[in-house]
Amino acid sequence: MKPFTFKQFEIQQSKDVFRVGTDGVLLGALADVESAFCVLEVGTGTGLISLMLAQRNLQADFLGLDINEDAVALTKINFENAPFRARLKNIHQDFKTFETEQKFDLIVSNPPYFEESGSDKDKIARQTIELNFRQLIAQSARLLSGNGLFSVIIPVEAGEVFILIAEENNLFLTRRVNIKGIENSKTKRLVLEFSPIEKKLLESEFIIEKSPRKYSDQYLELTKEFHVFKENGN
Repeated sequence: MKPFTFKQFEIQQSKDVFRVGTDGVLLGALADVESAFCVLEVGTGTGLISLMLAQRNLQADFLGLDINEDAVALTKINFENAPFRARLKNIHQDFKTFETEQKFDLIVSNPPYFEESGSDKDKIARQTIELNFRQLIAQSARLLSGNGLFSVIIPVEAGEVFILIAEENNLFLTRRVNIKGIENSKTKRLVLEFSPIEKKLLESEFIIEKSPRKYSDQYLELTKEFHVFKENGN
């Protein structure tokens, strides 16, 4: 499968692991990583999100976990080939049973969400069978540092339930980005950030395309340090 080339790194891809997608790119570009020194990614896939965050934050160390052995092997390759390889580590690990004394300043995840699917990679990466929202949130709450942030991208339909479960685990919504696929359409994704400390909620809207197959100025500006765009902006 063809690799995906970004400005500072390249993502090797595999038919057995979910490819580079818009959700991952958005979370990698939007998650608040600026103040973090220690970052945990739950469900690395290709390693895209951690690589983007490592490019944005030159001081942080990164640990990636994935339950899928194929994903772990692929992430290892992509981490080792990156210019910031020294700060990147990944392991084969079920997050539900992950034990560490370390606390993380940022925990980031593009979590599983489809209830039904066909292939084995779908069952692991996009179903809630292996890791449901409640498990993800509770474990993240336990591993966050006192000033840490928990950042996810999820379908808008799951937003209310996700926020409620987070509150039950003493994580408070501090940022909400409502993502639309195209102008004048309904919100389809949410980037949500939570903190153990209650703060004023920051809410914004983000539009991916201004017309079919034509990225918005907002998207081009957000990803300009990552994407290698053609002259037409796509």
